[in-house]
Amino acid sequence: MEIIKTILPPENLKPLFKDASQLLFGQQFTDYMFTLTYNQEKGWHRPEIKPYGSLVMDPAALVFHYSQEVFEGQKAYKSPEGDILMFRPLENAKRLNRSLERMCMPTIPEVDILHYECELLKIEKRWIPDQKGTALYMRPTVIATEAILGVRPSSEFLFFIILSPSGPYFPEGFNPVGLWVSREISRAAEGGTGEVKAGGNYGGSLAAIKTAMEKGYSQVLWLDAKEHRYVEEVGAMNIFFVIEDKLVTPPLTGTILPGITRKSILDISPDLGITTEEKMITIEELCQGISDGRVTEMFGAGTAAVVSPIGKLNVDDREYTLNDNQTGPWSNKIYQELTAIQYGEKPDTYNWVYRIT
Repeated sequence: MEIIKTILPPENLKPLFKDASQLLFGQQFTDYMFTLTYNQEKGWHRPEIKPYGSLVMDPAALVFHYSQEVFEGQKAYKSPEGDILMFRPLENAKRLNRSLERMCMPTIPEVDILHYECELLKIEKRWIPDQKGTALYMRPTVIATEAILGVRPSSEFLFFIILSPSGPYFPEGFNPVGLWVSREISRAAEGGTGEVKAGGNYGGSLAAIKTAMEKGYSQVLWLDAKEHRYVEEVGAMNIFFVIEDKLVTPPLTGTILPGITRKSILDISPDLGITTEEKMITIEELCQGISDGRVTEMFGAGTAAVVSPIGKLNVDDREYTLNDNQTGPWSNKIYQELTAIQYGEKPDTYNWVYRIT
């Protein structure tokens, strides 16, 4: 399908950021957005790139009442040569479709998703910051738009992509953050939607995040919903531990999001000199491991932060400190290696980077 494009005159474009180092995460948006409409008669149709603006929707749209919605998180980078780089975008497209299937929403061909993203990025290239630690954050989203108050799948949908030039996800940047362990509130349960990027997963996590911040911590360390013992995720990221010179992360059991950064770290780590293992670990084992020195590092991993070192952990009002609250050597090494590939600073031997010239 040919994309309909509405191009603004230069004088109507937004001013660019003055200093990329001062960019915050997800607070500024570019000039254009992409939209694609679905109904049962036409399927997905009318791809359009148009000026960024509000969505006009019926108050009875199903997304507002039953949370039939999914999204993705991606980034675009600028290479030293000035090309646009995307990191494993087809993996994001595949995950978006898995989320759509779980939420009873129509899938979109992955090659089409990538094509729409590329066309939008070509128009918005001037918004891609070129300073390390910054990127153009991409938010593909699908929402149910049929106006009817009935608990059933919608027959109408809107797919849209918005872009945001962004700095570090956490104000601390690439520095250790503190975590608070939630014993009562859970992120996801078996049989639920924890393994897909559905908006309800994040809305339900806000109460625990609010408590963590009130206690002086940046994020929540989530435990399983059944026994409240097994470590699952950190905030909106996957979690990794360095235990006796082995990199350990919980397995994908249906409650944990299959992160693209997580997958990349598991692929790249053996080449960096550390073996990996996917296994369940209890919060008691983690605390004991920190106390006796077997657990030397922890970090979160996700698109927004890439790697986020963890320096402090509050469990039942007792605080545990890792590596003197400093970034550990493996956290730093993995972060530097991944970001060097993402920014096109070193050869991509894994064929992960998609280049738009």
